[in-house]
Amino acid sequence: MISIKSKLQEKYVDKIDEDKLVEGAVRGMVDGIGDPYTVFMNKKEFEDFLTHTQGSYAGVGLYVGNKDGKIVVVAPIEDTPAYKAGIISGDIIVKVNDQEVSGKELEKATSMMKGPEGTKVKLTIYREGKGLIDFELVRARIIIKSVKSDVIDDNIGYIRITSFDENTAEAFNKALDNLLNKGIKGLVIDLRDNPGGLLDQCAKIADRLLGEGTIVYTIDNKGKKEVWSSDSNKLDLPLVILVNGGSASASEILTGAVRDFKAGTLIGTRTFGKGLVQEIITLPNNEALKVTISKYYTPSGECIQGKGIEPDIVLDIPEKDKERELSYKEDIQIQKAIEVIRSKE
Repeated sequence: MISIKSKLQEKYVDKIDEDKLVEGAVRGMVDGIGDPYTVFMNKKEFEDFLTHTQGSYAGVGLYVGNKDGKIVVVAPIEDTPAYKAGIISGDIIVKVNDQEVSGKELEKATSMMKGPEGTKVKLTIYREGKGLIDFELVRARIIIKSVKSDVIDDNIGYIRITSFDENTAEAFNKALDNLLNKGIKGLVIDLRDNPGGLLDQCAKIADRLLGEGTIVYTIDNKGKKEVWSSDSNKLDLPLVILVNGGSASASEILTGAVRDFKAGTLIGTRTFGKGLVQEIITLPNNEALKVTISKYYTPSGECIQGKGIEPDIVLDIPEKDKERELSYKEDIQIQKAIEVIRSKE
């Protein structure tokens, strides 16, 4: 490395920016691990990351991930510019403002999509079966409300969880208590297009639903095992979990626990397949490393990394309906959930 640096300094035609040289070397070292979830973030990227995780920022409203070296839309956030424009889970972002991007530049691309409220950004996406599509979006203030609830079909509770942030478990418990007070006869938890979030929030929600046992456990590179468990209290109602290819990470932890406890029925399509846990390590100069520190396992001992979870009832939304917002009566997955719950009353 010293030899390469000295040769560059000796031979390169223009003046070298030492800071950029060091940052490039660090990125190269981190990228060399080959894990799309282990990344270096410079000061701006880390600031953007923190803003995003705090639940409010200006941008287009997309959760994205690195899959096979491509930037894949894990899920659009409801009621955001990207969601309203019709960008869907599985779309591949190939350009931002006509600049080509790849999975190796995930944090950079994410930063490029953010910006002052009211400004425009152009995304070029590839969609299977349709090819390249351009979207010109106007950035907006993105405020993430992670839990929404309602009573559907007269007496069935419906709770949609869009992400697992620091307030999700509290909001879920309030929503569930409210539904129980209304005398619901069953519960549908909608985790479709939920990219995950905080493991502890997911565990608290699972504890409310399941009986006594292991919710999830993790194993690190030294073989150390950490276990999250639930107590004997459980929800004594028919339960359905809705999932799809945008259900990832913490969503899969909750889904896997419900499956292994045989506490409910899974309906939808195979989940994303992210069975890795990350930690943020802050560095000098307000930079950071996001590092994969362990793998997580469902109660039965399965690591779903790269393969996801197959639902009990595989049912996909028709292509014609994927790009529009559906009422619960039009949504065939919710209708199947109602049918399953009715059969268990």
